[in-house]
Amino acid sequence: MTTVDGAVRGGRGGAAGGVRARRRLVARVAARTGGGAVRVFLVLVALFWLMPSVGLLLSSLRSPERIAGSGWWQVFRRPAEITWDNYSQLLSDDKVMGSLLTTAAITVPATVLVVVIGSLAGYAFAWMEFPGRDGWFLVVVGLLVVPVQVALIPVAKLFGAVGLFETTAGVVLFHTAFGLPFAVFLLRNFFAEIPRELLEAARLDGAGELRLFTRVVLPLGGPAIASLAIFQFLWVWNDMLVALIFADSGSPPVTVALQQEVRQFGNNIDVLAPGAFLSMVVPLIVFFAFQRRFVSGVMAGAVK
Repeated sequence: MTTVDGAVRGGRGGAAGGVRARRRLVARVAARTGGGAVRVFLVLVALFWLMPSVGLLLSSLRSPERIAGSGWWQVFRRPAEITWDNYSQLLSDDKVMGSLLTTAAITVPATVLVVVIGSLAGYAFAWMEFPGRDGWFLVVVGLLVVPVQVALIPVAKLFGAVGLFETTAGVVLFHTAFGLPFAVFLLRNFFAEIPRELLEAARLDGAGELRLFTRVVLPLGGPAIASLAIFQFLWVWNDMLVALIFADSGSPPVTVALQQEVRQFGNNIDVLAPGAFLSMVVPLIVFFAFQRRFVSGVMAGAVK
């Protein structure tokens, strides 16, 4: 009986082992096949996502007559159509080039102010004790649901009363004010995940709050700060609603300048296409530049 039971158990074990081996083989085949299919799908999605950008680039390299007569994909059949004359005209257009400088003058301060103030406030809400801390943080969270459109008229009246209407400083302040709630919320939650023991050890070594913030919290918060900078920069650079209302009509940002070109000169595609492409390239450059820091910060935190 013992021998029979052992044989039965051995047969079952062998069958189970064969089943497990077949399952592992199927899993490996499915993983390889699925991985390849996923990669192909992601490549197709990326190509589909990049198609408008490629079309805009190729359109900006064609003459207005070619653009009006055929689609941008005809460049692949006739590469001789490519010309840099449109970009030469763009560089000579003082309004469009000035609008790029105005956009940079608005975007850079608005991004820096949100990152600096948001980092300080996030650290205070996460690790400093002061009266009403939780209540004030709830107020900040509540401001996240306030739409920009609600504040346009009141802020316009306020800026008109203090002399900030149709000024670059007014646009910067508006973007900073509406970017801070999200910045404080994001950074406070990220800073709160830092181990308390690490901060207490730094305090035992004699570090004050400022040194603790600059030497410990900021390096560890690099990924969140990089993400915040990307979001804020893209939001401000691509904004047209706030710029259309609060910016100086004599030197508008690039989004408003291109919209005015469409309204006044509907067939001025030789300026619109390269201008739109340049306005799109700058956020992409900033995104990929900050993405490297973001990935390095994530990897550093993964192996610490």
